[in-house]
Amino acid sequence: MPKARKTLVSLDTTPYYHCVSRCVRRAFLCGDDPVSGKSYGHRRQWIEGKILSLGQIFAIDVAAYAIMHNHYHVLLHVDKQRSEDWSIREVIEHWHQLFKGHLLSQQYIDGESMGRAELNSLNELVVLWRKRLADISWFMRVLNEGVAREANQEDHCTGRFWEGRFKSQAILDESALAACMAYIDLNPIRAGLAKTPEASMHTSIKKRIKRAINSQAPNRVTQQASTLMPFAGNPREDFPEGLPFRLTDYIELVDWTGRIIREDKKGAIPENLPPVLARLGMEAENWVYLAQHFENPFNSLVGSAISMRRACTQLKQHWVQGISQCERLFSSG
Repeated sequence: MPKARKTLVSLDTTPYYHCVSRCVRRAFLCGDDPVSGKSYGHRRQWIEGKILSLGQIFAIDVAAYAIMHNHYHVLLHVDKQRSEDWSIREVIEHWHQLFKGHLLSQQYIDGESMGRAELNSLNELVVLWRKRLADISWFMRVLNEGVAREANQEDHCTGRFWEGRFKSQAILDESALAACMAYIDLNPIRAGLAKTPEASMHTSIKKRIKRAINSQAPNRVTQQASTLMPFAGNPREDFPEGLPFRLTDYIELVDWTGRIIREDKKGAIPENLPPVLARLGMEAENWVYLAQHFENPFNSLVGSAISMRRACTQLKQHWVQGISQCERLFSSG
């Protein structure tokens, strides 16, 4: 039986979550239908656009994404402090970008006079909306419902577009974070849809590389893609504000990994490791395996064995699937 989402998501454990949604029956509802010959590729642009726009509305950063023909991956970073810092007006304005809101919130935005009872009721709504704006389940709900509604309208039908629940994995440390991002960004290359990261359509790595090429200082936060979570460099603290790597180092790592896993380029792993991989202290063979099979060995928690045991204590779980795999794959040898 699937676990309740609230038992899988704990911001005290980690702010990073890898989410996957698949089309019903894993049909090619976002790609080319081999039966009818009709192309639904434009729906991939729908999903990409919605992911990036929602990242500007929610207190949630988009760290990586890849939109495939029958599923998509997204790595989300929940910034709870950002939502807590929003004023009442800011919370309402963000919520109104998603829904119509309430008569009371409309009155507040319009500057109408409100009594004490009305303000108290409004404050209760704001508390609820503030919480939802920092909730990955609400992020995924708004995203998936919007895409399903547009697809059903285009197909002149009703019914499910996505499978029942999206899959989520809590990313516990920097090694798991780097492996998860690379796994997501290399999806099109593994599927044979692209030969290089910069040619991978509807991926975060393509957007990052395009921006970096046109930037004089690509590692500077202000010159990175504004709709994606920025790379902060190599800070000493765990999980700083921004991804804990240099953008150029990460791009080099993805390019290096992509060359190894391509079917027409298989061979020995080069001795010169990318700086990020060397800093993380991971075995090259383990890294390449994770770049191809990140979802399979693990269930809801991903990270080093130490990180997983710490997370289990916080979540009050006595056992977690995949800890032996974590001991093997995230070990430095």
